[in-house]
Amino acid sequence: MACVNPDGTITASAKAILTALGSATTAEQVASLAGLPLFRVRSALRELLGAGLAVLEDGGYRLTDEGRRRA
Repeated sequence: MACVNPDGTITASAKAILTALGSATTAEQVASLAGLPLFRVRSALRELLGAGLAVLEDGGYRLTDEGRRRA
């Protein structure tokens, strides 16, 4: 599942995941809050990490400043 389009905009599902990351730290919590399947959230989180929109710290995910701006 692509999260970031070639023009740099984010998809609707990526926005839902970023929004959920505002109050969740695990992939399971994000999936529940965003209403998305866990396998899609895990895939998207890898992409969001690579794009610098989220980071993995102390076993949990959190938004970067850029991720908060786009959420």
